[in-house]
Amino acid sequence: MVNQLKGAAIIGQSGGPTAVINASAYGVIRTALDDPNITKVYGAAHGIRGILDDVLYDMDQEDEKELALLLHTPSSALGSVRYKLKDSEEDPRDYERILEIFKKYDVRYFFYNGGNDSMDTCNKISKYMQKVGYECRIMGVPKTIDNDLWGTDHCPGYGSAAKYVATACMELYHDARVYDTGIICVIEIMGRHAGWLTAASSLATYMGSGPDLIYLPERVFDLEAFKADVKRVYEQNGKCIVAVSEGVQDKDGKLIAEYGAADAKVDAFGHKQLGGLAATLAHELRNAINTKVRPIELSLLQRCAAHCASATDVQEAFMAGKAAVECAVSGITDKMVGFARETDASGNYRCTIKLVDLAEVANAEKKVPDAWINAEGNGLLPPFIDYALPLIQGDPERPLENGLPRFVKLKKIRAQA
Repeated sequence: MVNQLKGAAIIGQSGGPTAVINASAYGVIRTALDDPNITKVYGAAHGIRGILDDVLYDMDQEDEKELALLLHTPSSALGSVRYKLKDSEEDPRDYERILEIFKKYDVRYFFYNGGNDSMDTCNKISKYMQKVGYECRIMGVPKTIDNDLWGTDHCPGYGSAAKYVATACMELYHDARVYDTGIICVIEIMGRHAGWLTAASSLATYMGSGPDLIYLPERVFDLEAFKADVKRVYEQNGKCIVAVSEGVQDKDGKLIAEYGAADAKVDAFGHKQLGGLAATLAHELRNAINTKVRPIELSLLQRCAAHCASATDVQEAFMAGKAAVECAVSGITDKMVGFARETDASGNYRCTIKLVDLAEVANAEKKVPDAWINAEGNGLLPPFIDYALPLIQGDPERPLENGLPRFVKLKKIRAQA
């Protein structure tokens, strides 16, 4: 018989936001509020930082209808953070503080909603609580537009970002053909080590209105070969659209974005702040080809475009949060909720829940399979299209007010122990 564990729950959000991260949070919050084993539900202000600072929100005091708006509100409604926990053996102070807060609020369930680094944080806290003998069921809830979490077929947030990227590329394709003069457009798309999001631009090409050339960080980027590719396409068509991942590197491992910027800043996890690649490549192309070159950086629009969300993504994001609570209450801990892809009897896509050990997923990366990239390294092959198309399907019914989106407005009442 499963040990019935009663106590409070905390949900925290971490890392870069997405268009559907709040749908996962709502899956956790709604399911936890409805479960008799969970006595209180708290939201951590800015992820793990809110626990360390004892800034928790009492989610029980939020209006039910307002909470439901989380389904269609982008970014991280509870606030996000990039905070790296040291190993507990190296410095136990943060862990001791977390345990203190857990005991103060009788927290027996902890759900952390994030990407690679967030799963590392989740894993470290889980292992520490086990070591000190404090019973707390800990579950990771995935999110990332980068789609690079190991152990899951895809990640909540990717489908919506992929849909936005493909849509933006299709719209840009038509705009770039308005005039009877030549033009080259270089679109910079997010993706540090994995090119899943840039690969999504090939969905626009599949629809007949997308990039001519696509470059992912999974392949070495040769600047001279790139210029030759663009020149060839431009001479054939008088136009050329290029999609390129911000994290492409040369044969020596140097970021191409650094060719134009000597000192990129780094975050708490040591990741360099990327950006400026499109401008760097546009400069190179202007010197090689006598035509108008436009650098386009989609930047944060890729991860906050809830107006272009995939209904499939919203539904699956909620499902991930809901499953995390259900699994924890049933006695499961130390896992991340993942997705498995199945095909029903009619050949239709179906997504089911799988569980992945936190220790296995923490800091691991899943990259675009090499077999899905063409031999020249400048385009995607049909298997990627087959993979991505089901993830971008459907348009959610978004609430509007005065013709504009109605996003959640949380009261964020501070919790009192």
